[in-house]
Amino acid sequence: MSNLSVSLAQGIAQAARQAGQDNPVVRGADWQTAIVTAVNADGTVYIGSIRARCLERYANPAVGDQIAISRNGAGSWIALGRLATTTRAWTPFTLSSGWTSSGSYYTPSYRIWGDGTASLCGLATMSGTLTAGATVATLPAEACPASQVRCTVQVATGFFGVMTIAPSGAITLTDFSGTLSTTGSKWAEYDVFGRYRLV
Repeated sequence: MSNLSVSLAQGIAQAARQAGQDNPVVRGADWQTAIVTAVNADGTVYIGSIRARCLERYANPAVGDQIAISRNGAGSWIALGRLATTTRAWTPFTLSSGWTSSGSYYTPSYRIWGDGTASLCGLATMSGTLTAGATVATLPAEACPASQVRCTVQVATGFFGVMTIAPSGAITLTDFSGTLSTTGSKWAEYDVFGRYRLV
């Protein structure tokens, strides 16, 4: 065999090896990062021409999400979930007039999680008359639940009530266990929402 033939055979073999390394169908299972280009109602997303089924934990997918996708040897894709582009931090939210953050506790804040839930923390206080149904704080749109969520809280010494987060982001206190005094401290305990659904 001539040197030219040997070189040609080696070149073809190398090209075949490289093609196999670059092609997930040839090499089997594969995972990569990608950007979602379309979201379907059947629990799948598109990444360009690739259609991938979302894992249950990948809640509320959106166009533009940077995600991890994985392909099995048969060629089927799954969307593993969002990749963190930044570390989500606790973000303070707006308290209503008359309410102030209590220095002995965390500043009232929210945090969004990648599984379609959020958390609140902190304690705010006010002095004077607390009217049932009064808005004590307002959350930004990204922290608003799709439906109302509510928890029991202590609103003053010896008195309890219900804290509700509305889809509008308004946080209210109501359903008091008795008639509150028009003087003395009142509390808004946001830590009761350690985790709540957004969708």
